[in-house]
Amino acid sequence: MFLMLWIPAPAQVRGRLFVGMTKAGCIQRLLIFFNTSTKGNFLHMLIHPDIDPVIFSIGPVGLRWYGLMYLVGFAAAYYLGLKRLQRINISRDEFADLVFYGALGVILGGRMGYALFYNFDRVLAEPLWLFKVWEGGMSFHGGLLGVLVVLFIYSWKNKRNPIDIMDFAGPLLPIGLGAGRIANFINQELWGRPTDVPWAMLFPHDPYQLARHPSQLYEALLEGLLLFVILWFFSASPKKRGAVSGLGILCYGSFRFFVEFFREPDPDLGFVALGWLTQGQILSTPMIIAGAGLLLWSVSQKPVTENK
Repeated sequence: MFLMLWIPAPAQVRGRLFVGMTKAGCIQRLLIFFNTSTKGNFLHMLIHPDIDPVIFSIGPVGLRWYGLMYLVGFAAAYYLGLKRLQRINISRDEFADLVFYGALGVILGGRMGYALFYNFDRVLAEPLWLFKVWEGGMSFHGGLLGVLVVLFIYSWKNKRNPIDIMDFAGPLLPIGLGAGRIANFINQELWGRPTDVPWAMLFPHDPYQLARHPSQLYEALLEGLLLFVILWFFSASPKKRGAVSGLGILCYGSFRFFVEFFREPDPDLGFVALGWLTQGQILSTPMIIAGAGLLLWSVSQKPVTENK
Protein backbone atom coordinates (compact mmCIF):
# COMPACT_ATOMS: atom_id res chain seq x y z
CA MET A 1 0.00 0.00 0.00
CA PHE A 2 2.87 2.37 0.80
CA LEU A 3 4.35 1.74 -2.65
CA MET A 4 1.01 2.39 -4.29
CA LEU A 5 0.83 5.84 -2.68
CA TRP A 6 4.38 6.55 -3.77
CA ILE A 7 3.46 6.32 -7.45
CA PRO A 8 3.15 9.95 -8.68
CA ALA A 9 -0.21 9.62 -10.40
CA PRO A 10 -3.75 10.80 -9.62
CA ALA A 11 -5.64 8.87 -6.97
CA GLN A 12 -8.20 7.59 -9.47
CA VAL A 13 -5.37 6.17 -11.58
CA ARG A 14 -3.48 4.67 -8.64
CA GLY A 15 -6.67 3.00 -7.50
CA ARG A 16 -6.95 1.13 -10.80
CA LEU A 17 -3.35 -0.04 -10.97
CA PHE A 18 -3.85 -3.20 -8.96
CA VAL A 19 -7.59 -3.90 -9.17
CA GLY A 20 -8.35 -7.56 -9.78
CA MET A 21 -4.68 -8.60 -9.73
CA THR A 22 -3.12 -11.46 -7.80
CA LYS A 23 -0.36 -10.82 -5.28
CA ALA A 24 2.22 -12.10 -7.79
CA GLY A 25 0.76 -9.85 -10.47
CA CYS A 26 0.97 -6.82 -8.18
CA ILE A 27 4.61 -7.54 -7.43
CA GLN A 28 5.37 -7.95 -11.14
CA ARG A 29 3.73 -4.62 -11.96
CA LEU A 30 5.60 -2.86 -9.16
CA LEU A 31 8.86 -4.23 -10.53
CA ILE A 32 7.97 -2.77 -13.92
CA PHE A 33 7.18 0.60 -12.36
CA PHE A 34 10.26 0.87 -10.21
CA ASN A 35 13.03 -0.75 -12.21
CA THR A 36 15.91 1.47 -13.20
CA SER A 37 14.78 1.95 -16.80
CA THR A 38 11.36 3.34 -15.94
CA LYS A 39 11.67 4.95 -12.53
CA GLY A 40 12.45 8.36 -14.01
CA ASN A 41 9.51 7.79 -16.30
CA PHE A 42 6.99 8.01 -13.45
CA LEU A 43 8.71 10.89 -11.75
CA HIS A 44 8.20 13.11 -14.80
CA MET A 45 5.23 11.69 -16.68
CA LEU A 46 2.23 13.68 -17.87
CA ILE A 47 -1.35 12.56 -17.31
CA HIS A 48 -3.82 12.40 -20.18
CA PRO A 49 -6.75 14.76 -19.43
CA ASP A 50 -9.23 11.90 -20.01
CA ILE A 51 -11.52 13.91 -22.29
CA ASP A 52 -14.98 12.50 -22.93
CA PRO A 53 -15.03 11.26 -26.57
CA VAL A 54 -18.66 12.45 -26.83
CA ILE A 55 -18.90 16.24 -27.05
CA PHE A 56 -22.64 16.27 -26.42
CA SER A 57 -25.61 13.99 -26.95
CA ILE A 58 -29.34 14.42 -27.35
CA GLY A 59 -31.03 11.13 -26.64
CA PRO A 60 -29.40 8.39 -28.71
CA VAL A 61 -27.75 10.93 -31.04
CA GLY A 62 -24.40 12.45 -30.09
CA LEU A 63 -21.49 14.34 -31.60
CA ARG A 64 -18.12 12.69 -31.06
CA TRP A 65 -14.71 14.29 -31.33
CA TYR A 66 -13.77 11.73 -33.98
CA GLY A 67 -16.70 12.72 -36.19
CA LEU A 68 -16.02 16.42 -35.61
CA MET A 69 -12.40 15.99 -36.70
CA TYR A 70 -13.56 14.37 -39.94
CA LEU A 71 -15.77 17.40 -40.56
CA VAL A 72 -12.82 19.69 -39.81
CA GLY A 73 -10.72 17.80 -42.35
CA PHE A 74 -13.35 17.96 -45.08
CA ALA A 75 -14.09 21.64 -44.38
CA ALA A 76 -10.38 22.50 -44.48
CA ALA A 77 -9.93 20.67 -47.77
CA TYR A 78 -12.89 22.53 -49.27
CA TYR A 79 -11.72 25.95 -48.03
CA LEU A 80 -8.13 25.46 -49.18
CA GLY A 81 -9.25 24.05 -52.51
CA LEU A 82 -11.36 27.12 -53.24
CA LYS A 83 -8.21 29.21 -53.04
CA ARG A 84 -6.61 27.22 -55.85
CA LEU A 85 -9.45 26.30 -58.16
CA GLN A 86 -7.72 28.18 -60.99
CA ARG A 87 -4.98 25.55 -60.90
CA ILE A 88 -7.20 22.99 -62.62
CA ASN A 89 -9.91 25.30 -63.98
CA ILE A 90 -12.99 23.64 -62.51
CA SER A 91 -16.18 25.23 -61.21
CA ARG A 92 -17.19 25.40 -57.56
CA ASP A 93 -19.91 22.81 -58.16
CA GLU A 94 -17.45 20.39 -59.74
CA PHE A 95 -15.06 20.91 -56.86
CA ALA A 96 -17.85 20.34 -54.31
CA ASP A 97 -18.58 17.03 -56.07
CA LEU A 98 -14.90 16.11 -55.86
CA VAL A 99 -14.81 16.81 -52.12
CA PHE A 100 -18.03 14.84 -51.53
CA TYR A 101 -16.85 11.77 -53.43
CA GLY A 102 -13.42 12.10 -51.84
CA ALA A 103 -15.07 12.00 -48.41
CA LEU A 104 -16.87 8.79 -49.42
CA GLY A 105 -13.54 7.35 -50.55
CA VAL A 106 -11.94 8.21 -47.21
CA ILE A 107 -14.73 6.65 -45.14
CA LEU A 108 -15.39 3.54 -47.20
CA GLY A 109 -11.74 2.94 -48.03
CA GLY A 110 -10.66 3.59 -44.45
CA ARG A 111 -13.16 1.09 -43.08
CA MET A 112 -12.37 -1.55 -45.71
CA GLY A 113 -8.64 -1.06 -45.18
CA TYR A 114 -8.94 -1.43 -41.40
CA ALA A 115 -10.93 -4.63 -41.84
CA LEU A 116 -8.61 -6.18 -44.43
CA PHE A 117 -5.23 -4.96 -43.16
CA TYR A 118 -5.77 -5.27 -39.43
CA ASN A 119 -8.82 -7.48 -38.73
CA PHE A 120 -9.13 -9.85 -41.68
CA ASP A 121 -9.72 -12.87 -39.42
CA ARG A 122 -12.65 -11.11 -37.79
CA VAL A 123 -14.16 -10.25 -41.18
CA LEU A 124 -13.99 -13.92 -42.15
CA ALA A 125 -15.56 -15.00 -38.87
CA GLU A 126 -18.12 -12.17 -38.68
CA PRO A 127 -18.69 -10.52 -42.11
CA LEU A 128 -21.39 -8.16 -40.82
CA TRP A 129 -18.88 -6.60 -38.41
CA LEU A 130 -17.54 -4.67 -41.42
CA PHE A 131 -20.68 -2.53 -41.32
CA LYS A 132 -20.55 -1.80 -37.57
CA VAL A 133 -18.81 1.50 -38.10
CA TRP A 134 -20.01 2.81 -34.72
CA GLU A 135 -17.54 0.42 -33.07
CA GLY A 136 -14.67 2.39 -34.64
CA GLY A 137 -11.75 1.29 -36.75
CA MET A 138 -10.31 3.18 -39.74
CA SER A 139 -7.08 2.77 -41.70
CA PHE A 140 -5.23 5.64 -43.37
CA HIS A 141 -3.78 3.37 -46.03
CA GLY A 142 -7.26 2.08 -46.86
CA GLY A 143 -8.59 5.64 -46.93
CA LEU A 144 -5.78 6.63 -49.30
CA LEU A 145 -6.66 3.80 -51.66
CA GLY A 146 -10.31 4.86 -51.50
CA VAL A 147 -9.41 8.46 -52.38
CA LEU A 148 -7.19 7.33 -55.27
CA VAL A 149 -10.01 5.23 -56.70
CA VAL A 150 -12.37 8.21 -56.45
CA LEU A 151 -9.85 10.57 -58.05
CA PHE A 152 -9.25 8.24 -60.99
CA ILE A 153 -12.99 7.76 -61.54
CA TYR A 154 -13.54 11.52 -61.32
CA SER A 155 -10.70 12.16 -63.77
CA TRP A 156 -12.01 9.57 -66.21
CA LYS A 157 -15.57 10.94 -66.14
CA ASN A 158 -14.39 14.54 -66.54
CA LYS A 159 -11.64 13.74 -69.06
CA ARG A 160 -8.82 15.11 -66.92
CA ASN A 161 -5.35 13.84 -66.18
CA PRO A 162 -5.54 11.97 -62.83
CA ILE A 163 -2.02 13.07 -61.86
CA ASP A 164 -3.11 16.72 -62.19
CA ILE A 165 -6.04 16.04 -59.86
CA MET A 166 -3.72 14.30 -57.39
CA ASP A 167 -1.28 17.23 -57.48
CA PHE A 168 -4.17 19.59 -56.78
CA ALA A 169 -5.67 17.50 -53.97
CA GLY A 170 -2.42 16.58 -52.20
CA PRO A 171 -1.93 19.82 -50.20
CA LEU A 172 -5.60 19.78 -49.15
CA LEU A 173 -5.40 16.54 -47.17
CA PRO A 174 -2.85 16.93 -44.32
CA ILE A 175 -5.06 19.15 -42.13
CA GLY A 176 -7.60 16.33 -42.01
CA LEU A 177 -4.86 13.80 -41.24
CA GLY A 178 -3.64 15.91 -38.32
CA ALA A 179 -7.19 16.41 -37.01
CA GLY A 180 -7.77 12.67 -37.12
CA ARG A 181 -4.66 12.04 -35.01
CA ILE A 182 -5.86 14.57 -32.45
CA ALA A 183 -9.11 12.60 -32.27
CA ASN A 184 -7.05 9.43 -31.68
CA PHE A 185 -5.36 11.25 -28.79
CA ILE A 186 -8.66 12.39 -27.29
CA ASN A 187 -10.09 8.87 -27.60
CA GLN A 188 -6.97 7.37 -25.97
CA GLU A 189 -6.30 4.97 -28.84
CA LEU A 190 -3.21 4.14 -30.89
CA TRP A 191 -0.96 5.29 -28.05
CA GLY A 192 2.81 4.91 -28.05
CA ARG A 193 5.29 2.48 -26.59
CA PRO A 194 6.45 2.68 -22.96
CA THR A 195 9.18 5.27 -22.46
CA ASP A 196 11.00 7.35 -19.87
CA VAL A 197 11.20 10.62 -21.82
CA PRO A 198 10.24 13.73 -19.78
CA TRP A 199 6.98 14.12 -21.76
CA ALA A 200 5.91 10.48 -21.28
CA MET A 201 2.17 10.25 -20.72
CA LEU A 202 -0.09 8.00 -18.70
CA PHE A 203 -3.35 7.14 -20.46
CA PRO A 204 -6.13 6.30 -17.97
CA HIS A 205 -7.63 3.75 -20.39
CA ASP A 206 -4.35 1.87 -20.72
CA PRO A 207 -4.87 -1.48 -18.92
CA TYR A 208 -1.16 -1.67 -18.08
CA GLN A 209 -0.97 1.92 -16.80
CA LEU A 210 2.47 2.55 -18.27
CA ALA A 211 3.92 5.92 -19.20
CA ARG A 212 4.01 6.03 -22.99
CA HIS A 213 4.97 8.14 -25.96
CA PRO A 214 1.99 10.35 -26.95
CA SER A 215 2.58 9.10 -30.48
CA GLN A 216 -0.78 10.40 -31.71
CA LEU A 217 0.56 13.92 -31.21
CA TYR A 218 3.79 13.05 -33.02
CA GLU A 219 1.69 11.95 -35.98
CA ALA A 220 -0.51 15.05 -35.80
CA LEU A 221 2.60 17.24 -36.01
CA LEU A 222 4.40 15.27 -38.74
CA GLU A 223 1.59 13.87 -40.91
CA GLY A 224 -0.63 16.89 -40.31
CA LEU A 225 1.09 20.21 -39.66
CA LEU A 226 4.55 19.59 -41.15
CA LEU A 227 3.23 17.76 -44.22
CA PHE A 228 0.75 20.57 -44.86
CA VAL A 229 3.47 23.24 -44.63
CA ILE A 230 5.74 21.29 -46.98
CA LEU A 231 3.10 20.63 -49.64
CA TRP A 232 1.31 23.98 -49.44
CA PHE A 233 4.44 26.05 -49.93
CA PHE A 234 6.05 23.63 -52.39
CA SER A 235 2.93 23.82 -54.57
CA ALA A 236 2.62 27.62 -54.25
CA SER A 237 4.04 27.92 -57.77
CA PRO A 238 3.35 25.54 -60.67
CA LYS A 239 5.47 22.38 -60.56
CA LYS A 240 6.11 19.57 -62.98
CA ARG A 241 3.32 17.03 -63.28
CA GLY A 242 3.53 14.47 -60.46
CA ALA A 243 6.03 16.42 -58.33
CA VAL A 244 3.52 17.49 -55.65
CA SER A 245 1.90 14.04 -55.47
CA GLY A 246 5.24 12.29 -55.36
CA LEU A 247 6.56 14.52 -52.60
CA GLY A 248 3.37 14.11 -50.56
CA ILE A 249 3.33 10.32 -50.81
CA LEU A 250 7.05 10.07 -50.07
CA CYS A 251 6.84 12.38 -47.04
CA TYR A 252 3.78 10.70 -45.55
CA GLY A 253 5.25 7.24 -45.99
CA SER A 254 8.54 8.35 -44.41
CA PHE A 255 6.85 10.17 -41.50
CA ARG A 256 4.57 7.21 -40.77
CA PHE A 257 7.44 4.71 -40.99
CA PHE A 258 9.43 6.83 -38.51
CA VAL A 259 6.59 7.36 -36.01
CA GLU A 260 5.85 3.63 -35.94
CA PHE A 261 9.06 3.22 -33.91
CA PHE A 262 7.33 5.14 -31.11
CA ARG A 263 3.80 3.77 -31.56
CA GLU A 264 2.62 0.61 -29.83
CA PRO A 265 2.13 -2.16 -32.43
CA ASP A 266 -1.45 -3.23 -33.00
CA PRO A 267 -2.27 -5.73 -30.23
CA ASP A 268 -3.79 -8.27 -32.61
CA LEU A 269 -0.73 -8.24 -34.88
CA GLY A 270 2.35 -7.21 -32.92
CA PHE A 271 5.55 -7.08 -34.96
CA VAL A 272 4.82 -8.69 -38.31
CA ALA A 273 8.33 -9.06 -39.81
CA LEU A 274 11.97 -9.29 -38.74
CA GLY A 275 10.98 -8.95 -35.10
CA TRP A 276 10.63 -5.15 -35.34
CA LEU A 277 8.58 -4.17 -38.40
CA THR A 278 4.95 -3.21 -37.74
CA GLN A 279 1.98 -3.47 -40.09
CA GLY A 280 2.03 0.31 -40.49
CA GLN A 281 5.65 0.20 -41.64
CA ILE A 282 4.92 -2.64 -44.06
CA LEU A 283 2.05 -0.63 -45.59
CA SER A 284 4.12 2.59 -45.68
CA THR A 285 7.07 1.06 -47.52
CA PRO A 286 5.27 0.92 -50.91
CA MET A 287 4.30 4.56 -50.40
CA ILE A 288 7.93 5.57 -49.94
CA ILE A 289 8.91 3.67 -53.10
CA ALA A 290 5.95 4.97 -55.12
CA GLY A 291 6.48 8.55 -53.98
CA ALA A 292 10.16 8.47 -54.85
CA GLY A 293 9.36 6.90 -58.22
CA LEU A 294 6.73 9.53 -59.00
CA LEU A 295 9.18 12.29 -58.10
CA LEU A 296 11.80 10.85 -60.43
CA TRP A 297 9.21 10.48 -63.19
CA SER A 298 8.13 14.11 -62.74
CA VAL A 299 11.65 15.29 -63.64
CA SER A 300 10.99 14.29 -67.25
CA GLN A 301 7.68 16.17 -67.38
CA LYS A 302 7.05 19.73 -68.48
CA PRO A 303 5.98 22.29 -65.84
CA VAL A 304 2.19 22.53 -65.59
CA THR A 305 1.03 26.04 -66.44
CA GLU A 306 -1.57 27.61 -64.18
CA ASN A 307 -5.01 28.14 -65.70
CA LYS A 308 -6.42 31.62 -65.27
